[in-house]
Amino acid sequence: MVTEKKGFLVLESGEAFPGHWLGENSVEERAGEVVFNTSHAGYEEIATDPSYFSQIMVTTASMQGNYGVSDEFWESKKMWISGFVCLEMQNTDRDATWVKKLQANGVPTLSHVDTRAVVLRLRSQGAVWGAVVQACDEKQAKEKAMTLISQSKDIPSDWCQQVCTDKVFTEKGQEAQGPRVAVIDFGSKTNILRELRQRCSEIAVFPSTTPSSEIKNWKPDGVMLSNGPGDPESVEVAPQTVKDLLGVQPVFGICMGHQILSRALGAKTYKLKFGHRGGNHPVKNNLTGEICMTSQNHGYAVDEKTLPENVKVSHINLNDNTVSGIVCEEHKCLGVQFHPESHPGPRDSASFFDDFILSIKEGKVCSRKINALKVEGEMN
Repeated sequence: MVTEKKGFLVLESGEAFPGHWLGENSVEERAGEVVFNTSHAGYEEIATDPSYFSQIMVTTASMQGNYGVSDEFWESKKMWISGFVCLEMQNTDRDATWVKKLQANGVPTLSHVDTRAVVLRLRSQGAVWGAVVQACDEKQAKEKAMTLISQSKDIPSDWCQQVCTDKVFTEKGQEAQGPRVAVIDFGSKTNILRELRQRCSEIAVFPSTTPSSEIKNWKPDGVMLSNGPGDPESVEVAPQTVKDLLGVQPVFGICMGHQILSRALGAKTYKLKFGHRGGNHPVKNNLTGEICMTSQNHGYAVDEKTLPENVKVSHINLNDNTVSGIVCEEHKCLGVQFHPESHPGPRDSASFFDDFILSIKEGKVCSRKINALKVEGEMN
């Protein structure tokens, strides 16, 4: 059982939420953008997803740590979150494996926090920076938090460079007759690479700042743009790289990759009030009329009004009608704001990896669903 002491989640706007500080004094207090996730499970996947770089995670599901831990569920080789805040934490002599894992990886953790009050604050007034601190009272907590927040904001604005691979690496796929796919890494989850390995003969993963010439020299059959953290407007080099690749081979963007693709096509992005994070977001496919549940994790969205005429909105988030997917037949590209590789979350949209491979084989994007829609229209 991990020792409980007094701690606080303090928001930059001044609110302080008391709780139990879990862990030893050796775990550093940290600051980051405070966000919430509505998934009922998947705390390991969330903590190790590079898209959560520099963010303090508040979970809406009350019980955390209740099914133990297993490194096979990690989405990268380390934890990226700056704090973990929950209502209840499994922390008994019988089982305290999750909180001990957080502690071993230097993640400050709070339990017994009124997470409902935190989420209501974020939903009504928007996401803000905050800090997880150990303190004897609210006054001391606020003093420590404001110093931490100020220091933590002084980091490079292109967060993708903080989490992506620092050198090119290749992996053999499981499908000998499959395509060769280049992945531009903005902070890719392990499961994206796993899904590609199942369908490809070889994949090569490139840093986010790789120029298009280097990717073209590898001669890929298709290009995948991965997920990643931060503001897409602050991502350097990649928009031009993607612009240079458009129309050469099919391009598929996921989350940050979708946003970078949209910017390369000429669209703009904007910051959402509190973002979409969880495994229960309904999305409508405008091409087929289907509705599926998706896993999402992002704080920005594509501005539909700025999309060029040759780019169509393929998917809509049914919670707020924001853009959840785009397709452009002219440039052979598509992007989705959600995570078809899920983990954690539903598997409804995993077929998008099959659509990407089919696009590569047939030389035209999203061919199966677009052609099906055209045939249906002709029959009607």
